[in-house]
Amino acid sequence: MLRINQLNAWYGASHALQDISLEVGRGEIVCLIGRNGAGKTTTLKSIMGLMDRTRGSVIFKGQELLQQPAHARFALGLAYVPEERRIVQGLSVRENLRLGLVASPEKKRESELIGEIAGIFPRLAERMDQEAVTMSGGEQQMLAIARAMIAKPDLIMLDEPSEGIMPVLVDEMFALFRSMKAQGTTVLLVEQNVELALDIADRAYVLDQGSVVHQASASALLADSEIKERYCSV
Repeated sequence: MLRINQLNAWYGASHALQDISLEVGRGEIVCLIGRNGAGKTTTLKSIMGLMDRTRGSVIFKGQELLQQPAHARFALGLAYVPEERRIVQGLSVRENLRLGLVASPEKKRESELIGEIAGIFPRLAERMDQEAVTMSGGEQQMLAIARAMIAKPDLIMLDEPSEGIMPVLVDEMFALFRSMKAQGTTVLLVEQNVELALDIADRAYVLDQGSVVHQASASALLADSEIKERYCSV
């Protein structure tokens, strides 16, 4: 579904990504792991079209995306949940969900889709008319994921979804990711909790200083204590 070939990205003069190549198959959960600053978030931003300067190839469902703006990539079925969540202050949970459909061809089914999301996220269903930023951090993270899911993307990219969230909500969230995979949604995941991420992933790429240094099945990486110690500690 997604093929990245020799992707490079820059922050000003800083060469942040150096010839990143990776693939994500339809229905897979693929994890990017590595130390802080390894280039994981920059990879997701580059795929989504949120970096000012990139070079290489990003092919999604057979179509080259690198010259397309972020909103065009979203319309093709690519969704991104950033680490900072970006919940809109002053809007209710329902209104934040509606934002996920603004540029979507599914917008005409808004009421139906919000109902479906309410069924998937019972905590959000109870808070539809509550101002979203008054919820807990974990509930806001669920809202950010729900807002990305509501337009039914083919691939959803998640950046550190468990950061700062109480364990009970993390367990709920990762149960949701398993359910998403079972229903055919493809996931590209960046996650600080490496063992938790590898437990649900099919495959993983290890990044270090802006490059892919290792790739393997998730089960193989779980068994490789040297790789985890060298590249996956915070």
